Formats: sequence, structure tokens, C-alpha cells
Amino acid sequence: MPHTPLITRRKTLRLLTSMPLLPLGAGASSAGLLAACGGSDNGGALTFKSASFTAMAAPTLAHPPAMATTAVGSALKVTYDDDSTQTFTLAYQPFFITGDMVADGKGGKLLAGGYYDIHNQPLIDATVPGQERQFFSDSPDGTSLLTVPGAKVEGVKGKPVFAVVQFEYTTWAQDGKTDMYGKLPSPVAVLTLDQDEKTGRLSLVKYHNVDTSSVNGLWITCGASLSPWGTHLSSEEYEPDAFSIASNTMFKAYSQNLYGDATKANPYHYGHMPEVTVHVDGTASIKKHYCMGRISHELVQVMPDQRTTLMGDDATNSAYFVFVADKEKDLSSGSLYVAKVGGSTDFTKIGSPAAALTWIKLGSATSAEIRALVDGGIQPVDIMDVKPSDPADARYTRIVANGKTEWIKIMPGMEKAAAFLETHRYAAFVGASMGFSKMEGTTVNARDKVAYSALQNIEKSMVAGDKANVPGNGISVPRQLKAGGVMALNLKGGLKDTAGAVIASDWMPVDIAPLLLGEDLLDTDGKTFKPDALGNTANPDKMANPDNLKFSEKLRTLFIGEDSSQHVNNFLWAYNVDTRQLARLMSIPAGGESTGLHAVDEINGWTYIMSNFQHPGDWGGIHKTVQDTLEPLLKANYKGKSGAAVGYLTGTASQMRLQE
Repeated sequence: MPHTPLITRRKTLRLLTSMPLLPLGAGASSAGLLAACGGSDNGGALTFKSASFTAMAAPTLAHPPAMATTAVGSALKVTYDDDSTQTFTLAYQPFFITGDMVADGKGGKLLAGGYYDIHNQPLIDATVPGQERQFFSDSPDGTSLLTVPGAKVEGVKGKPVFAVVQFEYTTWAQDGKTDMYGKLPSPVAVLTLDQDEKTGRLSLVKYHNVDTSSVNGLWITCGASLSPWGTHLSSEEYEPDAFSIASNTMFKAYSQNLYGDATKANPYHYGHMPEVTVHVDGTASIKKHYCMGRISHELVQVMPDQRTTLMGDDATNSAYFVFVADKEKDLSSGSLYVAKVGGSTDFTKIGSPAAALTWIKLGSATSAEIRALVDGGIQPVDIMDVKPSDPADARYTRIVANGKTEWIKIMPGMEKAAAFLETHRYAAFVGASMGFSKMEGTTVNARDKVAYSALQNIEKSMVAGDKANVPGNGISVPRQLKAGGVMALNLKGGLKDTAGAVIASDWMPVDIAPLLLGEDLLDTDGKTFKPDALGNTANPDKMANPDNLKFSEKLRTLFIGEDSSQHVNNFLWAYNVDTRQLARLMSIPAGGESTGLHAVDEINGWTYIMSNFQHPGDWGGIHKTVQDTLEPLLKANYKGKSGAAVGYLTGTASQMRLQE
């Protein structure tokens, strides 16, 4: 569609928006990007004042195709300083569907989301004889959009912009019967994107698969974030339990696929924080930080001080962990803290008093010294003794970790190894509040000094009387809220840890309270689920089971991506923290999960918001009403349900540009 300026002024105001990679920025056109805002201090140009989103309705079986794709019926309304407004209708624009062949920048093609072994050789799916093909992921996840000073990539006509995309797992092999979750080494790709300088539109020019052999491959990379210094902070979710690794068939399959040897992979090489650095030519290098705790890393947030990192911990019996780096822009050494929750806050009720947080220091370390322990062959039994039943020995401490009650004894002199390699168990041992359940994404509202954290479910370890709940740990609610919620954490400086030592950060969480909650659909007994006519077990007009979180300072908006087993279609939401208005922006294909969310307020004058989706048509019990109708549509749209999209939200109507 040709671009038509709507208003003329002396200076330029450009607007942009998009999603799952949503650009919101300084230029507008009908090329499919929505504009956030930019402006001028002089010359009479209009300047951005505020923004709000108009919600879309949830799709229904009255129009099945909308349930089987990325349906968007929302809009962005921008208000300027003269109180005039402009509305931009949103749409979804993918860069590719996994399984597509895309340009490698060298005249050849690569498989989008393709898997490779430790020698960077393709891993082959041979489950259908005669139809052997390279494995590729149906689960793209964490995404970062960034620039690199001095970048120059052949084929880019505008300005080079890069997206780092990681692929969490593959649900099934192509036979549809072989479960592949956690059995393949997670790939990470760098997309070189050509940013049109007039429209902000992003076009894929080059796909580069990152060599992860130097970090022993990656294990289940989930959420991700962009560091303040422009690197991609990845994740390794669900750290493999080193004590039970001999019976872990999933990890053995992972090792076999990575190394060609089912016993070669060392569990202590996984569960850390990977960091990807993009280079000027669109390639990248990677390292793992072994000093940030070996936990169920989900999605971390580095604070504006460029030292303090709040980390999601996606596990049963999870906790709030904070890492404070010794130096700015360098996560290779620092101190690790874990929270103790005070009070008796009901995390299932909005308006509940905030629960105070105090901080236990687990230890200080460098990444190099902890990795040296692993490479040197340290074994779990060298660190601690773990017993599944009470040994009736006062030298052992009862803990609850990963949903299991254990009794542990730390070996002499092994406190540091325990803190950084057996972090969950050691945190429980020192008295941390290990009672949260599936703590997912984190993000920060820097202006208000508030962090946000997603609890996908409020259940199990958070519920009084559950076997995973630890009495007295400050986390105990009377009943589960399966639909979960988003928590708000106030951030301050001048804190001391529980030993009385000053914590060298001005961005430590001091309390926690619920900000947004989902709503389970229950029968009159208040316990039994009562699905609606479509099959939803949570109110579809409220957020449920939040996962990815990202905050836009420019839009004053918290974006929320769902990973819900309660909504027939998962949704992407926008919540304005000033007006407290919640708006549904996009519906994910039924059975899929909203992932890869990323909000970038400014890249070359444009603002972008990114979001992907995973595993369309991954059916659960709530889908029985829609499954037969939607199955053929999803197969047609997404490579027999083997593919999923990496892309962004765009604006398709009423685009504008204010110019001379």
C-alpha cells in the first residue's frame, strides 16, 4: 500500500508498532508497522502524550479460522500534546514459520528453527521411514531486538537491526508419537533484519545459527530479555537434577542427540544463564554465567544500574533470586541473594497487604571458578548428601525442593559449590522462602521503580496443606488460583542482608503484592472447574496463566503473554499501569502459547514490540469442543502443526507521518 502523509508540519513525527515483534517507533507507513512516537522540541511538531489499546474480542467457533491463526482485532490509540488522536489498527506479521528455508546470507538456505549437534551437524528426524528430515522446532521463545554499532551486512539497504531468537524445544517428532520435549539441544539464531528508514518496516535478510559448542550446548531455552548493554540474556529452564541423572531418560536422550553419547553430558553444565553477543556481521558468540545460580531460569531483568538482575524461577518451590554483579555490564562475577517472605499475604486477592522481602546472601563467586568445579569433575555427592527419608540424624536438615521433601547435609567446605550448583536445595537449607509456584517472566517499570513478576499458577507449594507447601515460609494461600497472576515488587536501595551486610544495589525488591489476577471458572462448590461453552476453565476476558512479561516505558504499558492450559486460545494482553485498563491485543492459534515477547522503546527512532507463539494444536482436555473443527485448519496453516511463527504486530490502517 503506498504511503500517504496525513498531516504536514515543519518537523517529523513518526509512529510505528508491531507484534509478535511489535514495532512502536518514530515513523509510520502503511507498510505494516504501527508507530509509537517521536517528536520535536521545536518547529511546531506534535509530540506524543499517551497511548492506549482498544481490546479485541476472543475468537469463537462462529468463525473457526480465527481460532486457528494469529487473530488480531485490536488497535492503538495515540494522543498528542494538542489532544488530537490517531488510531492504528493492529495486525500480525511473521518473519517466518519454523521449518521454512531462509537465506543464510551466503547465497544458501538454512532451516528456520533447525537443530544441530555439538559439531554443528544437522540432527535428523528419521521417525517416518523414507521421509527423513532435519528436526526443527515448533516452539520459538525468547527474542531480543537490538542494534550493533558499526554493523554492516550484505543485502541490507536500510539500517541493520538484529533479532536473537531461541527455540525452546520440539513437541513431537514428525511421526506424531515420539515425545521430543527436552531431548534436543536448543538452537539460537540471529536474524539480520533490514530496517526501512522511511517506514520502519523490518525484512529478513540473513539467518545465522549460533555455535553453542563452547558452552556444551543449551538445555530448554525459554524466556529471554535484552540487557541494557545490548546483549541477549537467554535461559536454561528446569535444571536437570544431578542426583537422579542416571535415571533421567530425557537427559540421556539429550546427551545422545548432542554428543552421540547418552552419558557424556554433565548436568552441572546446564541450568545457568547464557548471554549472546551479536557481532557487526550478523554472527554471534555465546557464554554461560555459572555465578548467577543454577535454578529454573525463565526470564531475567537487569535493572537500570546495569548490575542488579531479578530472575524468574519457573519451578515448584521456586523463589525470588537476585544477582548483583561486581561491575556494570559484566555478569561474570558477583553475589547471589534469595528472598525471605514475611507476613501472611493472600496472593490470590487484589488489595492484600504487601508481603515484606528480606534477603539472604547465598554467596559470591566468579563464573570461571564455578565452571572450573564442573569441568574438574565435581560430583553431587561431593557437595551434599541427600536422603529421601528422615535419617533421624541431627546433622541433616529437612527441606522441600522441586515438590519433594528431602533431608540434606552440606559437605565440609562445600557451601560455595552448593550455593551455585545446587542452588534450590541450598536456598531451602539456609531458610529462604521456597514456596512460589511457576514464577515466570520478570520486567521493570524504571520510572516508578516497580518490578513485575508472573506466577503462571498459584497452586501446590503456595497452598496451605499441600505437601509442597512449607509452613512458616510466608507463602500460604487458603486455596489455589490455577489462573495465576502478576505480582508487583517495589524496588529500593540501602538494604542489608539477613547477616547485616549492605547490599550494593539501589534496585532490590522490598515487598510483593498481587497486581493482576486471573479468574478460575468454578462450580458452586468453589473448587470444581465449570468450563464455559467453548471449554475455557478461566475467564477468557481476563488474563490467565501469565508467562512472558515486558514493560514499555514509552507506552506505560505492561505486555503479558499467556501460557495457559485454561484458555482455549491463549492471548497477548496490554495493561496500562496508569489507567489500569487491560486490553486483549492478539489471540494465539488454539493449543499454542504466547512467547518471545519483547518491547523496545527506540531503535533508530522506532519502537518495537515482539511476540512469537509455540506448538499450535497441542491439545488438552479443554479443547474437546473445538479440536475436530480446528485440527485440519491448524495442520494447513502450520506445516501439519510442526511449525510456529516468529514475527511482530503491525499497523495496517490509518498510518501516519508528520513531516515538513
